[in-house]
Amino acid sequence: MQYRTLGRTGVQVSTLALGAMNFGAIGRTGQDETTAIVDAALAAGINLIDTADMYSNGQSEELVGAAIAGRRDDVVLATKAGLPMGEDRNRRGASRRWLTTALENSLRRLGVEYVDLYQVHRWDPTTSDEETLSALTDLQRTGKIRHFGTSEYPAYRLVEAQWAAERQQLSRFTTEQPSYSLLQRGAETEVLPVAEQYGLGVLTWSPLASGWLSGAVRAGQEVTTSRSAFMPDRFDTTIPANAAKLDAVEQLAKLADQSGLTLIQLALAFITTHPAVTSALIGPRTLDHLNSQLAAADTTLTPDILDAIDTIVAPGTDLSPTEKHSVFPALTTPALRRR
Repeated sequence: MQYRTLGRTGVQVSTLALGAMNFGAIGRTGQDETTAIVDAALAAGINLIDTADMYSNGQSEELVGAAIAGRRDDVVLATKAGLPMGEDRNRRGASRRWLTTALENSLRRLGVEYVDLYQVHRWDPTTSDEETLSALTDLQRTGKIRHFGTSEYPAYRLVEAQWAAERQQLSRFTTEQPSYSLLQRGAETEVLPVAEQYGLGVLTWSPLASGWLSGAVRAGQEVTTSRSAFMPDRFDTTIPANAAKLDAVEQLAKLADQSGLTLIQLALAFITTHPAVTSALIGPRTLDHLNSQLAAADTTLTPDILDAIDTIVAPGTDLSPTEKHSVFPALTTPALRRR
């Protein structure tokens, strides 16, 4: 396992990190299997675990908390808040009121006194940067969070938040968590350059593109991934964007085979090769999934392989633009484009 400094925090984290979204109802992973996965991940050298309050409505945090009980200091623990936690309109977003409450709830579910990294799950256009940063700075000063960051922030919002922190003399966001994979390279255009400019740690999620790069989605075979059951539109190859992804997957699989690698190794090593990336978050649902992904921990890609990848999926290209999360709200909400 390799390790890198998380932004400018001084914290050393593994280049493969354990994402916990599949723990609980989403991935149908219970406590015994969660603990086994965490045990194996820590034994392999992974030291960063990332979860969120809304993963299976808090269940993921509870499972992670039980799995790390008695070894809290061995883990760089990250969680997130901001996406809806129920129907109440104030149980979401990045207001001081909600972030303070959400953190207390997360600490209780995790069974810990603090988290190392607390992340705003999505940019909240209804709350000012000053409000959010002030609340997070105060929580940091209480010792309940060590550092704080963002997830899926548009690049210009990352810049605005950095300026707001400087103007108000507040602590600043130190990390960003974008979606980034061989099939979704849009983060390369603005988000990753901004992260490098401001020294942000970058934890990328969905490096296997929801299973497309796991080897389970290939031409001529039935798609049986867990995601395809509740996200069928993302795997319907009659949709042009998905057809383009399938074509790219076939070419990438051929490249991986010619290079003596699995497709998973190619996909994960591509992410961790980027100079702006700190860690790739893997989200195994089973021990077998974890073991297949750990094989990428020491994989390096030669310039020839990276050049070949660029000819298959051009730098900065999202093969499925509708799957982006860091889109300016007015592009997806008609009312925001009209007087």
